[in-house]
Amino acid sequence: MWLLDQLAEQHILDAQKKGELSGLPGEGAPLELDDDSQVPPELRAGYRLLKNAGYLPPELEMRREALELNDLIKALDPADRTHAVCLKKLRLLEIKLRQAGMSTHFLAGGYREAIGQKLEKE
Repeated sequence: MWLLDQLAEQHILDAQKKGELSGLPGEGAPLELDDDSQVPPELRAGYRLLKNAGYLPPELEMRREALELNDLIKALDPADRTHAVCLKKLRLLEIKLRQAGMSTHFLAGGYREAIGQKLEKE
């Protein structure tokens, strides 16, 4: 845990012990995790419809597609022509994701493979 996180936790615990956090409005009420207060009122209905329909922003949709292609490439034989086509599509998606300012480290999968190998040895 970062030093700042530890300091914040300590301040919260001290305030709880002193009773400074008791009797505040909303105490005991469940948190509203689906808060759209930061979305302008005129856009809320549209955003809610898109969210409920499973729509993802273009960058996240490209990320999902890249993960699917990555899994497909791992399952294909490298000599297969489909492998080369999928690899080209994946490289194009990587370029688009980087241009959008997103990291493509999630495609490396080295960490996942290393854990899998370690678990197989045990």
